[in-house]
Amino acid sequence: MKWFIDLFTNHGTVAFTVLVYAIVIASGVLLGKLSFKGVSFGIAFVLFTGILAGHLGFKIDTEIIEFLRDFGLILFVYTMGLQVGPGFFASLQKQGLKFNLLAVMCVMLSIAVVVAIFFITKIPMPALVGIMSGAVTNTPGLGAATQTLKDIADAHPGVVATPMGTFYALAYPGGVLGIILCMIVFKRIYKINIEKENQLFIQKNMEKTPRPGTINLIVKNPSIYGKPVKTLFDTLHTKFVVSRIYQNNQVAQATKSTVLQEDDVIMVVAQPNDFDRLKTIVGKESNMDLSKMNGPLVAKKVRITKAEAYSHSLAYLDPLKNYGVMISRISRAGIEFIASGDSRLQFGDIVTAIGEERQVEELIKDFGDSEKKLREPHVAGLFFGITIGVIFGSIPFAIPGLSVPVKLGLAGGPLIIAILISRFAGFLPITPYISQSANYMVREIGIVLFLASVGLKAGPDFVQTLTSAQGPLYLLLGISITLIPLVITALVSRLVYKLNYLEICGLLAGASTDPPALSFSTQMTGSDAPAIAYAGVYPLTMFLRILLPQLLLLLFL
Repeated sequence: MKWFIDLFTNHGTVAFTVLVYAIVIASGVLLGKLSFKGVSFGIAFVLFTGILAGHLGFKIDTEIIEFLRDFGLILFVYTMGLQVGPGFFASLQKQGLKFNLLAVMCVMLSIAVVVAIFFITKIPMPALVGIMSGAVTNTPGLGAATQTLKDIADAHPGVVATPMGTFYALAYPGGVLGIILCMIVFKRIYKINIEKENQLFIQKNMEKTPRPGTINLIVKNPSIYGKPVKTLFDTLHTKFVVSRIYQNNQVAQATKSTVLQEDDVIMVVAQPNDFDRLKTIVGKESNMDLSKMNGPLVAKKVRITKAEAYSHSLAYLDPLKNYGVMISRISRAGIEFIASGDSRLQFGDIVTAIGEERQVEELIKDFGDSEKKLREPHVAGLFFGITIGVIFGSIPFAIPGLSVPVKLGLAGGPLIIAILISRFAGFLPITPYISQSANYMVREIGIVLFLASVGLKAGPDFVQTLTSAQGPLYLLLGISITLIPLVITALVSRLVYKLNYLEICGLLAGASTDPPALSFSTQMTGSDAPAIAYAGVYPLTMFLRILLPQLLLLLFL
């Protein structure tokens, strides 16, 4: 049995490190599933099993902990960015300004609370910055503030570089618990029905960005008789596709050069809010449904999996000229939109192809539709994107008056790059596609590594700091910095801006740059809506959470 005892006592081995992480993560995930009156902490409980293991003396080398913590965070934010990226820009256009203003309000309220505490209690600002970083669960902000304090201490020998990490560790659990409890209590007070909120969110987003629909129109406008279909596009400056035409008692494919005649019936793919304008230009709606009429045309869903197809625009591929097939719609990450010449296909896109059976089969042969390729892991694309993200996050941005350049760090950089890659990957020689199940797996591995590492590092000093003379005061201050901004922001979001509960959860998690809270909210709601709101406010919030602690040190030391 000596070998077994050595396995758990020899702290310098790889086996010991793997065992500790495995036990912390497995026990944390299992305990997180336990619920009390319908409430459970989910995957966030890994943080507390990590703290317990650290307190009990399971010591891991600091450099290993920091590597696994940062690497886990990178995996989490990058895969999350890939998942929410396609919907991020649409969300930003619709209500991004409102969300970011609310997030900025939450950040500034945190700063206001810290400044008020500073003047009331006279606690040194470095300690308060450490508490604030833990209270809002912002590790990059703590890192930037630590470097700033070191530079200030080097330049001014009288300044002591207070170890802020201890204060951060004390406040961090309260930061995680605070936001989760805020979500739970808010749900109870307002008697939120998660299923109903999900339905309202889907309905609201369908109204603002409806899925393309089809309408069959009878040509009754004399001004377009004898004119090509192209005339409709020149008149109505919006995105739509004329896919089929009933002419001379048969259904045929419509092209821009097809000449329109009186009483022709055309099938148009467009946004529903453009239907009335189309009726005005073309004519009244027809009872005929060209998609169901017998004819030579078929419509098939084709998954893009071949390099010859993705990373190119439809104008370049010209499927109508090369195959006699029209692409009417593109579906990407669950979002469907109307195809146009400048639409660039990406790996994993689903396109609606309309043409004769033989022609569509030819297109499928060249465009892909390979289930095997969809199941293949695109590891190179994943790590190439992470590489760009880490480089981008390491770029220093010099701010006048700050001795340390601001960086987006290992969280902000990969997240922003993932969002950009998921939207504009057609311009890059990489494949960002990750299946939903693979994305979820990598994301969960990343967050549990992050939580376990934070807990293991905080564990040894947590109880000592908590039981010190000022420990309870520090804990109370941390909870205040966590809750006051969150409660005010949640109330303003719901009562003034009438935001959906799912959006509020994502907003609060993003304003606190809190991955565990995001993970909890997505598990609780069973929706990606919190992640979309989180991604919408995260970049600006992260920048402020990194910049403002440095400003506090420079202004109040």
